[in-house]
Amino acid sequence: MVRGLYTAYTGMRNQQHRLDTITNNLANSSTTGYKREGATAQAFDDMLMTKLKDGSEGYVDRNVGTMSLGVKIGENYTDYTQGSFKATENTFDLAIGGSGFFTLSYTNKRGVESTTYTRDGSFTLNKEGYLVTKDGDFVQGESGNIRLSRDADIVFDDDGTIYENGQYADKLLIVDFEDYNYLEKFGENMYLPVEGITEKEGDFTINQGYLEMSNVNVISEMVEMIAITRNYEANQKFIQSTDSSLEQTVTLGTLR
Repeated sequence: MVRGLYTAYTGMRNQQHRLDTITNNLANSSTTGYKREGATAQAFDDMLMTKLKDGSEGYVDRNVGTMSLGVKIGENYTDYTQGSFKATENTFDLAIGGSGFFTLSYTNKRGVESTTYTRDGSFTLNKEGYLVTKDGDFVQGESGNIRLSRDADIVFDDDGTIYENGQYADKLLIVDFEDYNYLEKFGENMYLPVEGITEKEGDFTINQGYLEMSNVNVISEMVEMIAITRNYEANQKFIQSTDSSLEQTVTLGTLR
């Protein structure tokens, strides 16, 4: 019975983790380029409830009892499915159709620069004419930071080539990767590469005047949230019921 309390507790803890993940998805449902996250679960480690080297069992390792050992919170994963496009008619709004990421030069509060990647193409020109994100991070081209004339007619070709008044200016540095598991989420919609990542050429088209929206399906997330809430309440009621039974057992034992 006591083990049942712990099993129910692990279920509540797992449902809370799933709920936190869904809440974050819903909070970013309107964030440009955001990719939804999902939560996984694992069976609780059997070894923590196994008899080891017990002479009374003939030194055969076996689980203690037959009751479920509960659930263990697994790893979160990212769904990189492409989101829908929203037309903005803004010259510096860009959406990647297909695979690949925009390359950014990110500078933290300590002034340390690093390379990050994003699908959020809501760019603008700063006072110096550099193409930057809404947070001021520099968008990278094949020649480095992209600098354009504020008064020129700017056209982004399908392959990322940038033309300024009909003349070649630069080309967007679009990068793709062999395995997205080597990308680590950074902020709302940026990614950092981890050791072992392998770059490859992306199969993409650049769409000027569009933005890729979040791939979060709000209705699906809400339906899943309701199911999680019910599962959480079921585990909670089991704990309350078991606690009540234990209290009655102790009371009867005391009276005797």
